[in-house]
Amino acid sequence: MKAIVCKEFGPPSSLVYEDVETGEPSKNQVLVDIHAAGVNFPDTLIIKNEYQFKPPLPFTPGGELAGVVSAVGEGVTEFKIGDEVIGMPGNGGFAEQILISKNQLFKKPTNMDFSTAACFTLTYGTSHYALKDKAQLKEGETVLIMGASGGVGISAIEIAKAMGAKVVAAASSDDKLEVCKQYGADEVINYGGYDLKDRDQIKLFRNDIGKTTDGNGPDVIYDPVGGDFTEPALRSIAWAGRFLVIGFAAGNIPKIPLNLYLVKGCSAVGVFWGAFTMREPQNHLANMQQLAQWHEEGKIKAPVTQTFSLENAADALDTILARKATGKIALTTSFYNK
Repeated sequence: MKAIVCKEFGPPSSLVYEDVETGEPSKNQVLVDIHAAGVNFPDTLIIKNEYQFKPPLPFTPGGELAGVVSAVGEGVTEFKIGDEVIGMPGNGGFAEQILISKNQLFKKPTNMDFSTAACFTLTYGTSHYALKDKAQLKEGETVLIMGASGGVGISAIEIAKAMGAKVVAAASSDDKLEVCKQYGADEVINYGGYDLKDRDQIKLFRNDIGKTTDGNGPDVIYDPVGGDFTEPALRSIAWAGRFLVIGFAAGNIPKIPLNLYLVKGCSAVGVFWGAFTMREPQNHLANMQQLAQWHEEGKIKAPVTQTFSLENAADALDTILARKATGKIALTTSFYNK
């Protein structure tokens, strides 16, 4: 079978597309023919050895996938050949087949196509866990979403709206903000033109946050970006607000003065969805079932806005690194069936 292989840490261009042996499923394993795999920002970090999880070389990236069971190992009773499934292996998804633990699979909702299913778990799982479990978002509260036009940002918009919140979407261009509006954003902020080395520009950014939140500031800030906008956004948070630390797509980790949390009476909450799925598997499964129900009810759309063939995985990853992606990107294989 064909797979994308990381043989040395580096940029997407260093990845290799080649034949790889699959093998047979052992005890509690399932062999899945992969139809589609989700492409995410953490994949760009893993191949450069800059992520929390550091797999040994060589490895195949790709943390989420959807496909069809083609063989089962001893002890597997939950799945049978022909079942359509969603997988969350951590790595190994950028391939035509994968041997995966039965505990890393669940049944694909019948109303989801394979590309949507492959892009559903990481972004929507992260945002649901962040807003429901970590922020304990309440109906009627206001959420400010940074980097709102990307895959994780769109998922946060849709989930916050499904939970009854007001959503303020912040992104770097008007075109990106139009996408945010399509998925439910109530207010938008274009932060692409601000020079945050200028104090007057910082005030303008904070004023924009105030205008979109009736002067109260957001109750919850969802930040997958980091960088220079984190501190001024935090300074604008509402009393007793919750600042969700999702990631650092901007490339640098902000250093925040602790006194801000004191004077705002707010909290910073780390969101490590991958660890949550391993430490609290039953709660994770319940969250995924809730998301599948919302999708079936039409409350969330889980948009896949671009697809690439498996051999063009490097181009898909470069699209994310260039911040040209809106919504989610999927890779499709020779098995792909809509």
